[in-house]
Amino acid sequence: MEKERNDKNIGKKLDGRYEITELIGEGGMADVYRATDVVDNKTVAVKILKKEFAENEEFLRRFRNESKAIAVLSHPNIVKIFDVGFSERIQFIVMEYIDGITLNEYMEQQGQLGWKDAVHFILQILRALQHAHSKGIVHRDIKPQNIMMLRDGTIKVMDFGIAKFAREDGKTGTDKAIGTVHYISPEQARGGATDAKSDIYSVGVMLYEMLTAKKPFDTDNPVSIAVMHMQAKVPMPHTFRPDLQIGLEEIILKAMEKDPKDRYQSARDMMDDLQTFKENPDGVFGYYPELFGDTVPEEEPMEDERNNTPYNPDDAFGEEYPPEDEGAYYGDEEPYYDDAPQDEEYYGDEDDVYYDDEDDDEDDEEEYEESRSLFVPILSAVIIVVIVVAAVLFTQVLSKMLRNDDNAVTAEEKLMPSLIGMDFEEARLQFGDQINLKIISSEYSEYEKDKIFDQDIKPNDPVKKGATVNVKVSLGARKVSLPDVRGWDFETARTQIQNAGLQVDKRTSYDPEVEEGKVISTDPEGPCELTPGEFVRVTVSKGKNTDTVVVPTFLQMQWDLARTSAESLGLVVGKEDVDDSSPEGTVLQQNVDPGEEVSEGTPIMLKVSTGKAKAQSVRVNFAIPPTAAGLFKIVLYEGGAEMANTSQFNPEYANGMTSLTVEGTGTHDMIAMLFNESNGKEARIGTYRIDFESGSSTPLSYDINGAFDSVDGLKKTTTAVTTTLPAQTTTLAPVPQTDQPPVQTDATAQPE
Repeated sequence: MEKERNDKNIGKKLDGRYEITELIGEGGMADVYRATDVVDNKTVAVKILKKEFAENEEFLRRFRNESKAIAVLSHPNIVKIFDVGFSERIQFIVMEYIDGITLNEYMEQQGQLGWKDAVHFILQILRALQHAHSKGIVHRDIKPQNIMMLRDGTIKVMDFGIAKFAREDGKTGTDKAIGTVHYISPEQARGGATDAKSDIYSVGVMLYEMLTAKKPFDTDNPVSIAVMHMQAKVPMPHTFRPDLQIGLEEIILKAMEKDPKDRYQSARDMMDDLQTFKENPDGVFGYYPELFGDTVPEEEPMEDERNNTPYNPDDAFGEEYPPEDEGAYYGDEEPYYDDAPQDEEYYGDEDDVYYDDEDDDEDDEEEYEESRSLFVPILSAVIIVVIVVAAVLFTQVLSKMLRNDDNAVTAEEKLMPSLIGMDFEEARLQFGDQINLKIISSEYSEYEKDKIFDQDIKPNDPVKKGATVNVKVSLGARKVSLPDVRGWDFETARTQIQNAGLQVDKRTSYDPEVEEGKVISTDPEGPCELTPGEFVRVTVSKGKNTDTVVVPTFLQMQWDLARTSAESLGLVVGKEDVDDSSPEGTVLQQNVDPGEEVSEGTPIMLKVSTGKAKAQSVRVNFAIPPTAAGLFKIVLYEGGAEMANTSQFNPEYANGMTSLTVEGTGTHDMIAMLFNESNGKEARIGTYRIDFESGSSTPLSYDINGAFDSVDGLKKTTTAVTTTLPAQTTTLAPVPQTDQPPVQTDATAQPE
C-alpha cells in the first residue's frame, strides 16, 4: 500500500488514452498496472519498464523484444497486446486485462494437483507454446509465475520478456539471460543456444511440481540448482506421490531429459502423449522399462543441503526466518545469469584422483624374510594408532557438526533471527527481552535510515538468552545535487553531472525547438537530490527530424501484407483481432491516419477482422393498451431459448410503450410472450422478424391487445345510459366489457 501511494505512475494518462488506476503486479524488470482505455472504454493491463532499468540497454532490448514477440502471436492461451509505447521517458506495453490469479498462486493454494487438472493446464500451455514456436519464438522463461489462470480454468501465457526469435539464432552465439533457475533447461544453465525443446523442459518441471507439490531440484543456492539441472538425476516423481500413473511419470521424465535430442522434439509431440494418456490413464509408453515390472526402483527425495532435520519453531525467537542470503541477487523472480562465478564445490576435477599400482620388483628374498618377521607387531601397532586417530577425528567432526547444525541448540539457546532490513527500534522492541542489541556503527548504505544492515551473529546460529548482538544501522543513502542543465551544451552538462558523483546516460532525440547538441531534458529533472552513482538520463537534441516516414493506408489489406509493408518502412506494427464479417485477416482500422508523417520506429496498431460477424443490438418496441393495469413482463424466445426480456413493468408508468434489446447476427424470427406477474398467466403476443444487420424488427403476426386481455390485464369499466320515454324511464344496468356483445337488460322505474 505504501508503494502504491508513492507510485508516480498511478493517475497518469499514457498517450492521452490509458489512465493508470492501480498497481496489480511487480516483476523483475517491469511493473504491471490496471488502466482504463478511455477511447474504447475498457479495462486493460499496462506493463511499464522500471525506471532503474530504463537506462540499461539489455533490459530495453528485452522489453522491446517482448512487445515484438506478443505482437506476432494471436492465440486464446496467450495474452493479447493492444498497443506499445517507447518514448525517451517511458516504455510500456498495453495488454488485455486478465481477471484471475497466477498458476503459481493456485498451486500454492492446492498443493498436489489431481492428474486431470494438471493435464488440463499443461495442454493449454503447450498449445500456446506450439503457436509461439510455429512463429519462430522461444519463450525461455516458462514458470508458474508467468502463467495466468482465469476463473473458468483458462490458461494465459504471458511475460515474453526474454523471448528469443529462433530465426535470429545465427546472429548470436549464446544467450546470457535465461529463465528462473528452478525451471531452466540444462542448455540454458550452461549458457548454450536455446530452442523450442528448452521450453518443453520447463513445462516438464512444472508438470512435476503440479503433481508432487515439490520442485525436482531445490536448495538455497541458485548456482547449485543450475548445476543439478545440468548433472543430477531427476528424483523419481513416484517417490513423492506413490499413486502417480506410470504413463504420466514417463511423460515428465521424457520432457526433462538432459540431452535435448532425447526430449519431446515439439510441443505437439508432448501434447499427443498427454492426449493418449487421458484416453488410457493406465497405459504405458515404454520409454523407461525400469518403471514397470514387479520392482520399481526406489529414489530418495532430495535433502536440504543446509539442514537434514525439520524446522522446530520452539528453537527460534518467533516466526521462521529466511536464510541469510534470501533476497540476494539470485531470487525466485529474477533471471539467473550464467556468468556467475562457478563454485568448486560443484565442479570437482576427477583428474586430481589417481592410483599408484606400481610394484617394486627389486626387493630380494632376504629383505622380504627379514621384514616378514617384524610385520605382525608393526601391523598391530599401526592398527591401534589408526583406531585412536579415527576416534579423535570422529569426535572432532561430530562436535563441529553439532556446532554448525542450526537445530543443535541447548535448552539455554535459541536460533538467531535475521535483523537485516528491520528498523532498529522495532527490532529492540521485538527481541529486546531475549538479546541485547548494540549499535557499533552508523553508516551510509542502500538501506533506509535507521534500518539494520549488518549483524555479527548470523541468522539461524545458536545464541544464548541475554547475549549481545552487534549491529550496524543505516544513515540512509548519501545525497548529491543534480543541477538543472536544460539548454546547456552536452559536454558542459556531462562534466557538471559527473563531478557531482553521478553517472550520465546520453540519449538523443529530434527537437526542432532545441539547437542540435544542447540538452533537451534530464531524467530525473534537476535541481534535485540523488544518491551517488545513480544514472541521469540526458536527452540531447538532434535538431529537426529529417528521417520521417509517410504512413500508407493499410485499410482492406491482408494482415501479412500490411505487416510486411509497415516493417519495410521502419515502422513497428501491432495487431488487434476484432469480430467483423469482412474476410479473415482484413485490416479494418489503423491508429495513425494515412498520409501522416512519423518517425521511423513509430508503433502502428492495426485492427484485423476475425471473419466472424460482430453481434449487433436491435431494440423491439411494444405498444401497451391504454386500459392495461398490473405488473407484466415481455420475453423474446427463439427455439425455446430466452433471448431477451423487458424486466417487470407497470403500464401506468410506461407512457403507452415498452421495449427490449436483443443482440445477435443475421436475421431471426422470434416469438414474443406476455407474462402477468400478478396471476402467473401468459399469452402469445406474436412473431417478430429481427434483422441484426439492418438493425430493424418487423412484426409478422401479433395481437398485443388480445394478449393483455387473455392474461386478465385490462381494466374492467362500467357505463350508465339513461333514456326518457313517454310515461316511464328506462335505465340500462352496467355490464362488463367483454369480447361478446353486451346483453342489454331493461329495468322499468315506476313513478311514485
